[in-house]
Amino acid sequence: MTDYGEEQRNELEALESIYPDSFTVLSENPPSFTITVTSEAGENDETVQTTLKFTYSEKYPDEAPLYEIFSQENLEDNDVSDILKLLAVQAEENLGMVMIFTLVTAVQEKLNEIVDQIKTRREEEKKQKEREAEEAEKQLFHGTPVTIENFLSWKAKFDAELLEIKKKRMKEEEQAGKNKLSGKQLFETDHNLDTSDIQFLEDAGNNVEVDESLFQEMDDLELEDDEDDPDYNPADPGSDSAD
Repeated sequence: MTDYGEEQRNELEALESIYPDSFTVLSENPPSFTITVTSEAGENDETVQTTLKFTYSEKYPDEAPLYEIFSQENLEDNDVSDILKLLAVQAEENLGMVMIFTLVTAVQEKLNEIVDQIKTRREEEKKQKEREAEEAEKQLFHGTPVTIENFLSWKAKFDAELLEIKKKRMKEEEQAGKNKLSGKQLFETDHNLDTSDIQFLEDAGNNVEVDESLFQEMDDLELEDDEDDPDYNPADPGSDSAD
C-alpha cells in the first residue's frame, strides 16, 4: 500500500533543498507551497517570471497536484495560457511518481523560450523599421514613379488649386475696382481740392522775389523815336523807315 504522506514529505524536503531562495510553504494540511521560476536573462537583462502554486491532492502522486499561476511578470495572457497547458500535459504524463521538479523544469524551459521569442520579435520589429526608413529615403530621393492614374490625380488637384487662385485674384481685382474713386468722386470727397490751386498761387505770389536792378538798367537804353523817321506816317501802320 502506497504511503502518500511519506512520499509527499520526502518531496517537500527535496524541493526546499533544490529551491532554497524561491520555495515557500503556504500550509501543511493540505500541503501547499509556491516556487518562483525565472527565465534566463534576455536582451538588456530583461527576464520573465512566474510563481507557481502547488497543492497536493490526497493521493498524490497517483493523482495530479492542483496548480495555478500565483503571480507573473512580463508575461502576456497567451504566455500564461501556454504555461497552464504545459503543466496539464506534464502532470498527465508523470502520474504515479513525484513530479513537481519535472513540472517546474518544464516551465523554466518554457520561460526561456518566451524570452527568445521576445528577442526575435524585437529584432524583426527593428528590421522592419529599418526597411521602412530605407524605403522612405528612396521615395524622398527618387520620387514616386509616374503612372497614368497618379498623373491624372495630380493634374485634377493642380487644376482645382489653379482655378481657386484665379477666382481669388478676380475677386480681389473686382473689389479693388469698386473701392477706386473717380475724379469727380475724389473732388466731392476732398473739399480741399477746390482751394488747393488758389492757395498754391497765393503762396507762390507771397514768395516771389524781384530783382529791381534789371529794371534800372532799362533806363539807360536809347530807344529810337518813330517820329524822327522822315518816312514815318502815323496814318500808315505799315510804313517802314527802311523802305
